[in-house]
Amino acid sequence: MEQKTNPIHWTDVAAENIIREKGDKKKYVLAAGITPSGTVHIGNFREIITVDLVRRALEKRGKKVRFIYSWDDYDVFRKVPKNMPKQDMLQTQLRRSIVDVPDPYDQHESYARHNEVPVEEDVHKVGISSEFIYQSKEYKKCRYAKEIRHALQNNDKIKNILNEYREEPLSEDWLPVAVFSNTLGTDVVTNLRYDGDWGLSYTLEDGSIESIDIRKDGNVKLKWRVDWPMRWAFEKVDFEPGGKDHSSPGGSYDTGKKICKEVWNFDAPTYVRYDFVIVKGEGGKMSSSSGNVITLRDVLEIYEPEIVRYLFAGTRPNKEFSISFDMTDVLAVYEEFDKVERIYFGEQKVNEKETEKCKVTYELSTIGDIPKSIPYQPSFRNLTALVQIYDFNVEKVVKYLEKELKSNQDKQRLRARTECAINWVQNYAPEESKFKVQEKSQVTLKAEEKKILAELADKLEEKEWTDKELHEEIYTTCKNHDFQTKDFFTIAYRVLINKDQGPRLASFILEIGRKKVAKLFRSV
Repeated sequence: MEQKTNPIHWTDVAAENIIREKGDKKKYVLAAGITPSGTVHIGNFREIITVDLVRRALEKRGKKVRFIYSWDDYDVFRKVPKNMPKQDMLQTQLRRSIVDVPDPYDQHESYARHNEVPVEEDVHKVGISSEFIYQSKEYKKCRYAKEIRHALQNNDKIKNILNEYREEPLSEDWLPVAVFSNTLGTDVVTNLRYDGDWGLSYTLEDGSIESIDIRKDGNVKLKWRVDWPMRWAFEKVDFEPGGKDHSSPGGSYDTGKKICKEVWNFDAPTYVRYDFVIVKGEGGKMSSSSGNVITLRDVLEIYEPEIVRYLFAGTRPNKEFSISFDMTDVLAVYEEFDKVERIYFGEQKVNEKETEKCKVTYELSTIGDIPKSIPYQPSFRNLTALVQIYDFNVEKVVKYLEKELKSNQDKQRLRARTECAINWVQNYAPEESKFKVQEKSQVTLKAEEKKILAELADKLEEKEWTDKELHEEIYTTCKNHDFQTKDFFTIAYRVLINKDQGPRLASFILEIGRKKVAKLFRSV
């Protein structure tokens, strides 16, 4: 049953554009892809998540979707990324196909495969499932032989289209293909010639000539600007997004659109341009070749999978945004997601339009079935304190909060968020946010300071306190002793964590344990 929706969210707009442009079909083909020439970073991930989000919008409308993801691992290895080991070895592999370069980590069968595996493993963690196509295998199996021949026979038409957008026209002997020589395995060849049917010949650096048959030899491939539109037609692609660099006037999408229609008589896919993802503090877009990248795996260490989806679902693709591990930003993202979740479950009210938008965004962020009731929302800020109180032991944190957990779903959410809090504290927290609860006080206090701490210690052991009650009691005790509250906070933190400040004191005392704190207060 098709579900009618209003295009409030950007994914709904994209889905309706696809249906309008490609016709109201039962099944659509959605595509994405990248060259694994270096570490595949979170900016590259924006393409695959954009397709997955649009896929969900189509499925919401009762449509079936085939989602194909191409690894362009038959591209030329042009530059050695700075973050790779065995730089000298990799330098000797330049101009070979990426799939034929050895893995410098000696973990996988090729350099390309080393860069592909983490992505294939990690996208499942964020609820993405796609059909991976390895273009090196397709080309080496000669699967595109007819398409290569067709492009060669339409060389003049392709050249004319490309020349429309070039200041300098392509050379007279230009052909839409590149070859990797059978002898050396590199694309360094000259005098490339086409015989008009299935044959190609070329000259190697030593002057020798090789001849190949497109139907039998898998060492020939179409150049990028021809390869992309060919595959649109070959796979009957209905939708594919493209990066900012492909989307400029005269860029590969513009030329691809024309080549696809005029050479293969197929209308180019419905298109969405996506912008860069920036790493806050790094400046500029991420680059695999420079090595200044963060990956999906890096982001998943700090943000829950649903929140990673939320970052992209909640931002229009053509808007640049930053991934940040700064304390203020991380806390803001968690609080923002929790707010959207509360709005979805009716726990927080906003206007009707915002409510509908939040509902769609939340549905796109979920992995698996949408919860029947609102999950537990542990404060990330609070967890960064708890994990330090309990020496980064997840189970101890879960036990401390178990009275607040109503279901296994709540426990899973708490565990996942606690793991992220641990990773953040250990890898990104500023020094002022880090602490260790003292086993024995390291400070020397005056008699008056010892007296007020001892009195509070007595009161802590009298009963179970609530956060609010204890907060008020601290102020009352200070007032009774004519003691400045801010001075009391300072000595309390020094005794507890050997620092001048820390988390909100009343709740912090209860989280450490009132009896343990009482013992520490008396030990000075």
